[in-house]
Amino acid sequence: VQLQASGGGLVQAGGSLRLSCVASGHTSSNYNFGWIRQAPGKEREFVARIRWSAGNTGYAESVKGRFTISRDIAKNTVFLQMNSLKPEDTAVYYCAANQLWYSNLWDYWGQGTLVTVSS
Repeated sequence: VQLQASGGGLVQAGGSLRLSCVASGHTSSNYNFGWIRQAPGKEREFVARIRWSAGNTGYAESVKGRFTISRDIAKNTVFLQMNSLKPEDTAVYYCAANQLWYSNLWDYWGQGTLVTVSS
C-alpha cells in the first residue's frame, strides 16, 4: 500500500485546512486509515482514524469537534478537514493504514505534510 499525503501549509489560528491522502497499490476494504501528527520535539500523536468499509471514525480528544476525517471510495482518498486550528496543531501530519481498528501500530505510512498554525 502506498500513501501520498498533501494539503499542508501555513494558516492563521482559527483558520481551516484540508489534508488529503491518496491510497494506491494492494488496498483492501479491511483497512483502516488514520492521521498521525508529530510536533517539533514531541512524540507522534494519533489524531483520527476511519474504517474504509463502514466509515466508522475515531478521534483524539484534542481534536474532537474541530477535525473531521472522511473518505472518497471512488477516489481512494482519505481527507482530514481541520477547522478552528490552534497553534498547538502545528505538526507534520502523516497518513497511515492498518488492519486492526483499535491498534496504534500502523503498517503503512505516507510521507508527512507540514501544517503550521500561526498565532
